[in-house]
Amino acid sequence: MDAGAYLRLARVVKSYDGVSNAVDDVSLDIARGEFITLLGPSGSGKTTTLTMIAGFEAPTGGTITLEGRDLTRLKPWQRNIGMVFQSYALFPHMTVEKNVAFPMRMRGVGAHEVRRRVREVLELVGLSAFLGRHPRELSGGQQQRVALARGLVFSPDLLLLDEPLGALDKNLREQMQVEIKRIHREVGITTIYVTHDQTEAMTMSDRIAVFNAGHIEQVASPLEIYHRPATRFVGEFVGDSNFLSGVVAETSPLRVAIGGLGEIMLASAVPWPRGTPLQIMLRPERVRAFPSSASGWVSTEMRIETIINYGESILAIGQALGQMFRCRIAGDAPENLHEGAEIRISWPAADMHVIPEQRIRFQNSVCAGL
Repeated sequence: MDAGAYLRLARVVKSYDGVSNAVDDVSLDIARGEFITLLGPSGSGKTTTLTMIAGFEAPTGGTITLEGRDLTRLKPWQRNIGMVFQSYALFPHMTVEKNVAFPMRMRGVGAHEVRRRVREVLELVGLSAFLGRHPRELSGGQQQRVALARGLVFSPDLLLLDEPLGALDKNLREQMQVEIKRIHREVGITTIYVTHDQTEAMTMSDRIAVFNAGHIEQVASPLEIYHRPATRFVGEFVGDSNFLSGVVAETSPLRVAIGGLGEIMLASAVPWPRGTPLQIMLRPERVRAFPSSASGWVSTEMRIETIINYGESILAIGQALGQMFRCRIAGDAPENLHEGAEIRISWPAADMHVIPEQRIRFQNSVCAGL
């Protein structure tokens, strides 16, 4: 762990029943000013982790520290942490101004300072003209901006966002992603964002922590998560993927025997012993719908069963190498690409990513909570 971490979670555990763990031995260091996303499916432990940082849940074990200060047993109001919920949680009888001012009034801040700060933060989120309106008079996106302003108004040490865009439609969600990232850049506040949406995580984050069954599978930059997943779960959860099974045939350079393809030379920083079983990940967009005999390329036959047209791309799904295989093609589909067609596909061997089988973690217990 980084000795200079701003926020540190050290071996944090949460169990609701004393039998299974909703969060199981989670350790995570977060830098000052970082935007980090906790990404994972429902039940993976990400929201429970966030609520323990906020103080709404007490850990069963482990510690949470902020700049060396132990937060583990402090009440929420003792932590100086801002929280934004998916449901907005605005007071319907209060105006926008009063909703945003509420945290400062609860802290006993003087009226002049409250007024100044409320106007400053509402300008930041683009709602200066809505001071006197009530939540019912605002759109969903505007209500979420009010909730964001309320979470920022008292200059918290951390800003926590729990699925904040889940109730918005696609276009508004994308607009708010841009707005939240802009505000983060301007304010520079350390931000922890929870979502199950891969696109939100990929477009907004400095780093992503991928949760599964109460554990963190990998913590890395969005591009590292996408192109070099540490486990099969990460490769399957983030983006679309093909997986092939192989066995190490030679160690230096690495040659992997893959059924139907023979021995393929692959890049890996790890000197795997001969006979080591490996999983090989290949993203569908790296597969080309044409044959290639070029050096360093791999080719095989594919029988197309389904074609999905996304407008900007075509996803062909079919049988190759004795399993379901996916090929994504940008633009219009070639003439030979149709359901029932048998085509030859190819890809660069350099685009095949090695994942050792022993690092694949299967969920073997029921996790409580989210």
